[in-house]
Amino acid sequence: MCGAAPQHGPAHLTTEAAPRARAGARALQGGHEVTHEEIARCVLDTSRELALELHPHRRRSLRVSLDSSLDRDFGLDSLGRVELLVRLERSLRVRLPETLLAEAATPRDLVAGALAAEHGAPSPGELPLRDLVLGPVAAIPEDARTLTEVLAWHCDRHPERTHLLLERESGDVEISYRALRDAAASVAAGLRRRRVEPGTSVALMLPTSPEFFFAFFGVLWAGAVPVPIYPPFRPAQLEEHLRRQAGILANADARLLIVPGEARGVAALLGAQIQGLRVATATELLASEAEAGAIDAARAHPDATVLLQYTSGSTGRPKGVVLSHANLLANVRAMGKSLEVTASDVFVSWLPLYHDMGLIGAWLGSLYHAVPAAISSPLRFLSRPESWLWALHRRRGTISAAPNFAYELCVRRVDDAALAGLDLSSWRLALNGSEPVSPDTLRRFAERFARYGFRKEALMPVYGLAECAVGLAFPPPGRGPVIDRISRLALARDGVAQPVGGAASGAVEVPSCGAPLPGHEIRIVDPAGREVGERHQGRVQFRGPSATAGYFHNESLTRDLRVGEWLESGDLGYVAGGEIHVTGRTKDMIKRAGRNIYPHELEEVVGDLPGVRKGCVAVFGGFDPETRTERVVVLAETRETEPGARDALRRRIDEAAARVLDTPADDVVLVPPHTVLKTSSGKLRRAACRELYERGALLGRPRTLAWQVARLAATGTWARARAWAQRLAELSYAAAFWASLVLVAALAWPLVVALPRAHWRWSALHGLARAFLALVRAPLRVTGREGVPARGGAVLVVNHASYLDGLAVAAALERPARFVVKRELAAQRFAGPFLRRLGALFVERVEGGRGAADAQHTAEAVRAGALVVFFPEGTLYREPGLRPFHLGAFVAAASSGAPVLPTALRGTRSVLRGDQWFPRRGELELRFGEPLQPKGSDFASAIDLRARARRWILDQCGEIDLEPPGGPEPG
Repeated sequence: MCGAAPQHGPAHLTTEAAPRARAGARALQGGHEVTHEEIARCVLDTSRELALELHPHRRRSLRVSLDSSLDRDFGLDSLGRVELLVRLERSLRVRLPETLLAEAATPRDLVAGALAAEHGAPSPGELPLRDLVLGPVAAIPEDARTLTEVLAWHCDRHPERTHLLLERESGDVEISYRALRDAAASVAAGLRRRRVEPGTSVALMLPTSPEFFFAFFGVLWAGAVPVPIYPPFRPAQLEEHLRRQAGILANADARLLIVPGEARGVAALLGAQIQGLRVATATELLASEAEAGAIDAARAHPDATVLLQYTSGSTGRPKGVVLSHANLLANVRAMGKSLEVTASDVFVSWLPLYHDMGLIGAWLGSLYHAVPAAISSPLRFLSRPESWLWALHRRRGTISAAPNFAYELCVRRVDDAALAGLDLSSWRLALNGSEPVSPDTLRRFAERFARYGFRKEALMPVYGLAECAVGLAFPPPGRGPVIDRISRLALARDGVAQPVGGAASGAVEVPSCGAPLPGHEIRIVDPAGREVGERHQGRVQFRGPSATAGYFHNESLTRDLRVGEWLESGDLGYVAGGEIHVTGRTKDMIKRAGRNIYPHELEEVVGDLPGVRKGCVAVFGGFDPETRTERVVVLAETRETEPGARDALRRRIDEAAARVLDTPADDVVLVPPHTVLKTSSGKLRRAACRELYERGALLGRPRTLAWQVARLAATGTWARARAWAQRLAELSYAAAFWASLVLVAALAWPLVVALPRAHWRWSALHGLARAFLALVRAPLRVTGREGVPARGGAVLVVNHASYLDGLAVAAALERPARFVVKRELAAQRFAGPFLRRLGALFVERVEGGRGAADAQHTAEAVRAGALVVFFPEGTLYREPGLRPFHLGAFVAAASSGAPVLPTALRGTRSVLRGDQWFPRRGELELRFGEPLQPKGSDFASAIDLRARARRWILDQCGEIDLEPPGGPEPG
């Protein structure tokens, strides 16, 4: 069954469940009765083997028994425990209880769980189907300004509609909108009785349960501010866990802590240690204390704080993201629009509710859009990854989200036998975010589950962060992953995402996370804060209505976060085709299994250990190809050389890591002095240390001091020279760009004004526009030119992305064209005469008033045989996206019976963005579509032309759709 006997020998175990377990085990093992001792031996051997696989540096120092801690001694985190339970179930041929993942503290607990396990439990496929598809609703609360108004809106219109279905081992719990409101109002009454005033912070340390939802909205109903913090993974660790959360509770200025009923005693002790935290209580107790019953919801301003979202793992230096009602509602509305969410969808989630992805993305997003949500605990998923997939099957789920490790877990840890009868055909949106997305995981998940009805087009790598509520960039639904294959060398050396072929070596794959959500913007800046061009790596900054005002009670971190109107994401990335590709992090935070780990916390603790050189410890994340997540690596300098002393030091570092992280480090590397890399000012170079670690260059023979100094000097000089050269090249290009534009303009203006024939004037403009693009090395690729009518009236409509758009159109068109431009330009001394000689048609930017006369004038020009060029968006913006089209171009085409030629322009925004005058190198592309003939001359025909033209341009321009739901206004 398992390997050799454990070093310390099995203990004799007794339990009332043993006879039942032996009988089941005997049947499953072909009649052989499995003894207590054999089960104990198997558990201990399997646990030890796994610990050594995860922490090979502990091979000589690992000493464990049945009573050793799975966390501290074996070094098993949540993912390690999942793997252990899977291996034990296979070896013992039993189905272990889900609660064992959290409750087991030692191998002895696992043995007891195996003895008590029931055999022949129903498979997930045998459980009843519970369809949650409830159908559409009349509307969504678009006018609601606060979360409490959203809940009240739903209660007014469909109070008994199912809002939540909580999946629990003890039985499912269904919660309607009315039930949520009534429970929240009762909790709010209890809070008022405890003198919780509006604006007061109330901390929630609750697992996934009805009590969490009631408490969260109860706090809001009372006008207070909920502060979700993660509950202890195991009840036995409650006291230690509460002490570790003291920093968050103090920073949040929490006046009340709500915990499960069984934890009130221990939590109350903590309250005595934190100033202002008066009492800890339970949800049901608060509701029972309400003397006058439920109360009305407190009035809140949209800009009032709705939530303090502490980034997971932020215990050493708490970072509480301040989100307002307006921030949160803007985010869920933008996500809903981007994902095309309707009330006919079903959201399935196991994500923790103290995390933004589970709290806002899964629950509050579902609440707003009237989407029923089937929610289970993270523990259920971790103990049985297939439970997530079966929940999607049983509830006919259409939307679900998870970090990359969850998809990887399903690929690697779920047996085919556990998937018999599974149907994932209803799953239309499978969002992958919160940690780095692995293209390999995406491919293997799609391949593995295609036989169960899963479509690869459902996979959506997404990008977001708590500082933007949760979501920031999403790809189009139904497109499937887009993977950019780029040169690793070019990215590392030059910061350029240079595409390479499929067979090229030294390539790295970077998934696209899509375009910014509607109303939000992303830009990439270099170390000096200057915006860079297409496919150049830099710091990712963002802004938009979801952006936080800052961190609670932390002005220094807030100053670091904000750069004028922009916010720092802490990530590195580049933009290609208007979509964000994330390549790394500027902040050295490690993301492991959905949890954030801050290196400095562990570095300080390890640096204080005897035998470790203080200030010479670097903690960083190393990619684990097995789990597709990050490993925690501790690099520590020491003068110890004797093997026994080094083993003892590794044990002490593991113990220190377990105190900080709840688990030892994945690898501890002891190195000689002067190995840990630092900047000239003494700051740790964690990324450089990680590179040496991954190249296996840390344990080689140390170089002489003179060699190291010389190498550092050469490296530093070369890096500075390259940086200066790159900056000089950028400035030189910008200077050449504007000099070329001035030269071309100086030639074009007198020629256009002086030449007597319209055809000659256009030929001069056409040739000079092409010459300018050649001078600035911005090649223009034109396709579909054969679709442009050689003669006769036509309307050409093109998306508007940059100040260069008109010049690009002039370079592409060989026949004369008349541009429709805003009337203000007619009065300008330089532009007015130039545009009039080109036959420009001057119109009011706001349709109405003179708009009708302008439209008639334009239609007459088309009837006279002119090719008229419109930018139907009306104006340009710096952020990408195709905006609604004004109707003037299409009224002119329909009334004159002329065709509309849809034209898509790409690349100009990257070369010269709106509101920016620093040009960047780039390639341009202009695509002419097939002419669209009007179906009539009436208003309905104009609207039809607009819809057809915009649909084609949207498909070709590579930008997101910024048209509001229901389409543009008729006019």
